[in-house]
Parts: sequence; structure tokens; C-alpha cells
Amino acid sequence: MDASGCGQGVDPAHTIEGRDMNEVGISFNSVRQYFILRDKSGAHAVEALGGVSLDIGRSEFIALVGPSGCGKTTLLNIAAGLVSPQGGTTLLNGKPPAAGRGDVAYMLARDAMLPWRTAIRNVEYGLELRGVGKAERQERAKELLHAVGLGRYENAYRSELSHGMRQRVALARTFALKSEILLMDEPYGALDIHLKIQLGELLLQLWDKDRRTVMFVTHDLHEAISLADRVVVMCPNPGRVIADVEIPLERPRSLNELQTNPEYHKLYSQIWSLMNHGH
Repeated sequence: MDASGCGQGVDPAHTIEGRDMNEVGISFNSVRQYFILRDKSGAHAVEALGGVSLDIGRSEFIALVGPSGCGKTTLLNIAAGLVSPQGGTTLLNGKPPAAGRGDVAYMLARDAMLPWRTAIRNVEYGLELRGVGKAERQERAKELLHAVGLGRYENAYRSELSHGMRQRVALARTFALKSEILLMDEPYGALDIHLKIQLGELLLQLWDKDRRTVMFVTHDLHEAISLADRVVVMCPNPGRVIADVEIPLERPRSLNELQTNPEYHKLYSQIWSLMNHGH
């Protein structure tokens, strides 16, 4: 344990040694990020990320876990090109991050549905912004709404849908973009456990079709282990990676059946211990 109360960072966090960079979907190399905190005594620089190094292979599903303030969402925003770090380098499919890239899709914690558009028009929205023709985007939106079980609700508005249904629309909208990289910031954080499992199953079904590169932020360790190929544990002050755990559970996975899987419980105990010792 170091002086900050955070476990010693992994050095490097999980570099894919000897692998061609064409096989790496997302790469962080010694990424540092500072924010300015102002109080009565003046302005102070707060180190949000303390030199994070992490490689994510193409088609890998990575879950980031850790307490609030450890930099999970900041790392996600850097990958999305929404935040510029003060140090280190970041590459997505071999190129620097940039807002609005066509090969990157970002799913937020809230559904962010446009209330004046129907469900199908919301799913179409990203495709419309990217210049996809009307017929093609309607067909793609219908396909995804049916895939998430909302085929009957394509003409419903946000106010007519439950929270869980709105998150399904958001999931359909994200996958409709066909982006190679998916960035997901606690998309099911506000849902109850039954809806989390249901939407987690849907996510895995959609992901299994084309195996995109996924960077998934969550506070839910069960969700992380159930979904991911690797669980990356972070801790704060400053944010850093303290563990990177392979999840050898076979795919396809049933999130319900994992509850009786001894290997799942062993992994849960192992990562829970790492999280507790790390902060």
C-alpha cells in the first residue's frame, strides 16, 4: 500500500507485448489527467489519472471497476476524444482519439432519448447524423428494436416507455451505428438487479454477433465478471490500474446460471479482495 492509500499500480497495466498494434483496439500509455479544484484557499491541481497504461485487444470486452473518483469515466472520455489528457498517449484502432469518430460509439448512463422523437426515430438518430440514407437507417433501426424486444413500441415516445425500455432503445441506438469500438459508461447503473441481468443478456447477444471492442465502466462487480473478458480494477488518489484479471468463463454465458458457477464465485472473491486492498 502506498502513501495515498491506493495499492501499487500495475506496471505496465496490461500491455499486449509482442502483438501487432493492428490487433489492439484501444491503447493507453502512461496517460495522466489533472483537473483544477478551486476553494477558499485558491486553485489546486488534482491528479485524476496517475499514469495509466492499458491495452485492449480488438474484439475484447473489458470492464473497468473501482470506487467513485478513480478516473474510470475520465479514461472513457479520453478514449471518446471528449477530454484531452495532460500526459501520455492514447490510440483507438491505431489513431488518436477525436470527438465524432465513425468507428466509436458512446452509451451514457442515462438513456438520452429525444422526447419529441419516437423510439425508432431515436434509434435512427445517430445514423441520420452520419449521413445514412432514410431507407437503410429505418431498416437498421427496426432490426435493432426487434432484437431488444421493442418491435411493438417503435412508435412510442419516451414518456410512454419505462426506464428499462428506454435503456433498451439506447442499446439499440448504440449498436445501430456498427462502430467497431463501444464505450459504455454505467449504462445499467440505475436499474434493478433483474433488469440489469435482462439487459446484460441482451448486450451479450448483440455483442456476440460481431465481437466489437468494448470498454464498459461499472460499479457492479457481478456485472463486470458476467460480461467481460477482463476486469480492470482501478483506485483513486490518483486514479490508476491496480489489477487486471482475466475472466476464463466460457461463452456464450447465461448471467442467471453464473450464480451457481463455482468459478464465478471464486473470481468474485478474488477481485473483491483486490478492490478492498487497493483503497
